[in-house]
Amino acid sequence: MIDHLRDIASVREATDRLVEAVSSWDNAALAEPSLLPGWTRGHVLAHLCRNADALVNVLQGLPMYKDAETRDADIERDAGRPLEAQLADLRATADRFDKVCAEPADWERTVELRNGVTDRAARVPFRRWVEVALHHVDLGAGYELEDLPDEFTTREIAFLADRWSGRPDVPPVTLRLGHDEHAPAWRTGGTEGTPVVLGGTAAELLGWLSGRGDKGARLAVLEGPALPELPPL
Repeated sequence: MIDHLRDIASVREATDRLVEAVSSWDNAALAEPSLLPGWTRGHVLAHLCRNADALVNVLQGLPMYKDAETRDADIERDAGRPLEAQLADLRATADRFDKVCAEPADWERTVELRNGVTDRAARVPFRRWVEVALHHVDLGAGYELEDLPDEFTTREIAFLADRWSGRPDVPPVTLRLGHDEHAPAWRTGGTEGTPVVLGGTAAELLGWLSGRGDKGARLAVLEGPALPELPPL
């Protein structure tokens, strides 16, 4: 059951945590590489700012981005800003997102995101939480997958498992929280190929599904030939 009000509060907490961490940096730290190929930490922060505005657009019934080229150009434009400008933008865009979330609205309505993807409005705050939380990890500044709130990690595993479901380029996979056959589990992947059962911690499962951390290298292959390699998200 989606509780959008609780998720809005979680977005604020995650944003405050990220802003507090970034506030201790200097301009040189922003120019350092992030954990995302080809992006500096400044790129990650610029993306978070523009994503907040994009999700405001979604909640207001507007296109999420004008187009992919504009989205990429805006991130590139803002990536090299000094720390003070990045922090001001992070705070301002978070406030705008909070403001639109506080407006009276039908949270059961369908909204459109990128590439024709649709979802319930009530799930948009969780999508923003995902952006803030995972990209905080991507900054490569000591905040790890293991540091994410348990509720977030469990929900994001379920979300990504669903996202990978039905993919013909992914074999049928069962993800088990731990190694016990009675442990909580999720299923993902398609129907072709040899089934695989993977066991590990929540952080390890999330790392494999999201392509972060060691990308599942520490997961135990409980059944099947090997750890499947996921294509890019």
